[in-house]
Amino acid sequence: MKKTIKKSWMIVSALTIGMAVFTPHQAEATTAKTTNQITVQAEQQIKGTIKSVYGDSITIKGKDGKNYYIGIQNFSDEQLAKMKLVEGQEISVEGSLVQDYSDFYTFNVYKKDLPKEITKEDLAKLEKLFNQMKKLEKEEKYEDVEKINLEMDQITKPYILASWVPVSFEEFLEEYGFSEKNIVIKEKDKKQLKDIYQQWIKLEKSGKEEKAQEKFDEFQKVLQPYLDALYPPVPFEEYISDIDVDIPAEALPKLKTLYKDAQKADQDKNDQLSEKLWGKFNEMINPYMKPLSFEDYLSDFDFEIKANDKKQLKKLYEEATALDKKGDYEKSNEKWVAIDNILNPYYEANKEILLSASKVTINGKVYLTQHK
Repeated sequence: MKKTIKKSWMIVSALTIGMAVFTPHQAEATTAKTTNQITVQAEQQIKGTIKSVYGDSITIKGKDGKNYYIGIQNFSDEQLAKMKLVEGQEISVEGSLVQDYSDFYTFNVYKKDLPKEITKEDLAKLEKLFNQMKKLEKEEKYEDVEKINLEMDQITKPYILASWVPVSFEEFLEEYGFSEKNIVIKEKDKKQLKDIYQQWIKLEKSGKEEKAQEKFDEFQKVLQPYLDALYPPVPFEEYISDIDVDIPAEALPKLKTLYKDAQKADQDKNDQLSEKLWGKFNEMINPYMKPLSFEDYLSDFDFEIKANDKKQLKKLYEEATALDKKGDYEKSNEKWVAIDNILNPYYEANKEILLSASKVTINGKVYLTQHK
């Protein structure tokens, strides 16, 4: 299928009912390095237009015609709010070149979310562990990375628990959105849920993780009938009508039975059976899925393709999707490889330059980061 141009990193904040346990995590760790064909200074200034905003990063189309991925993680949340970054804005950025998307996640970025009460001694321990973690990530030793993460959690969790102010039971329950669907929880169940919630808070505060999890499981069990009403299973007919398929009448009964069996496995929490049944369902329905038109496929690229290449791509794309529809994946894969071979030079020419921002000028205002 279509090649992914950009890989990205992310920070996972594992939320546990109003309590954030900050866990650095490398998602789809890759080495998306800048291309050798692009020559840039280690420190440079670029001007251009914002293409997209991702919260702690933006992409820019430079006035020089190049694409830039800008990390703005070193700015404070207050600064980012004041910038009011939106697509289409003119912007000027100064910063340093980085080699990999994961390089944006520095210790300074990590410690932004730590409780202010953390001691200098523990902060020094965390920085040492963080640097070890980054080194292990580069070496792709992800089991060791997870061990380091656990060590860091052991240091930070007492501070997080001490500073944690849980939301009230009423606020927590409101977050589920029951009122939006006019689902009313019985008073008897609400009283039981509130009691369990308060017990869960005490167990979490005291650091008794296993017992706290058991208590939260108990909470979910009482709440489950209301969750089922909030998220009812989608009927087969509705599911089919929402996707672009052309299924012959004789295939519908078997597909419907498989669909309902897979849903029941989900409700029964039978993960192994669920995975097996959904796999069979997808295998059965795939031949009836209508592929994107070549024009829609092409519209996803933000670069111009030469007329001769476009003509060749259209022929290969139509052959590849036709072979996929027949289930002849070995031959279709050859076509997809040929498509990538044509597109690779375009990917390289449009590869993003990665920049960690230290200064941003937007709407006539200048913002300087505290860390470089």
